[in-house]
Amino acid sequence: MKLDIYQVDAFTSELFKGNPAAVVPLPYWINDDLMLNIAAENNLSETAFYVCKNEEFEIRWFTPTVEVKLCGHATLAAAFVIFEKEGFKNDQIVFNSKSGVLTVNKSIDGLALDFPIINPELIEIPEWISFIGGDPKEAYLCGDDYLFIYDSEKNVRELKPSFSALKEVKARGFICSSKSNSCDFVSRFFAPRAGINEDPVTGSAHTKLVPYWAGIYKKNNFFARQISVRGGELKCILTGDRVKIQGAVRLYMKGELYL
Repeated sequence: MKLDIYQVDAFTSELFKGNPAAVVPLPYWINDDLMLNIAAENNLSETAFYVCKNEEFEIRWFTPTVEVKLCGHATLAAAFVIFEKEGFKNDQIVFNSKSGVLTVNKSIDGLALDFPIINPELIEIPEWISFIGGDPKEAYLCGDDYLFIYDSEKNVRELKPSFSALKEVKARGFICSSKSNSCDFVSRFFAPRAGINEDPVTGSAHTKLVPYWAGIYKKNNFFARQISVRGGELKCILTGDRVKIQGAVRLYMKGELYL
């Protein structure tokens, strides 16, 4: 079997920035173990696989070690491939996923994800916060992620988690965020249990960050930065129980897989 594969930098207009994702269009669903092996071979934070069915698409995402239920940057990358490289003519892509129906809209401003939000639930700061470091002022549970709020961008930038220790905590990932002087808020995302020590830019984390910061700022439009080494930028709009997440993309590579 020969398959096309694309590598796309998402949530950035600059090559070698943002979050790289692999995208593999499929004629039909292949074995789960094979998809996981492909993702492990790619060694990127996520590889997206999709199948087209009657003008709609089914999508799944794999890290190098596990399948995940939702991934923003790889969905943005897949939409770019469908629109720009596979010749899809409509202005909206409908993805059916394990997190429900997801849409990506194309406009003169670029591509925008439309994802369901998850409202944060306030909890006590856990004892294992030392695995992440810093001194967060608040802690929240957001579905299968934890969210920690810090006093400053400097605190978030200087975090040096113990990934081996953090891997033992049962969670998909750990979001660390604060206000910023250069944008509305910044964040970092750690997911060692999923095989990703630090994700460069995490669209799915913003389904949890945006409702939190909407409550703080009392507004619905945000410009956010994820301050990983690569870095990335996101424009977010809260609309009821969903959030629109807009970001630029850059194609890095197209190749072929021989399976």
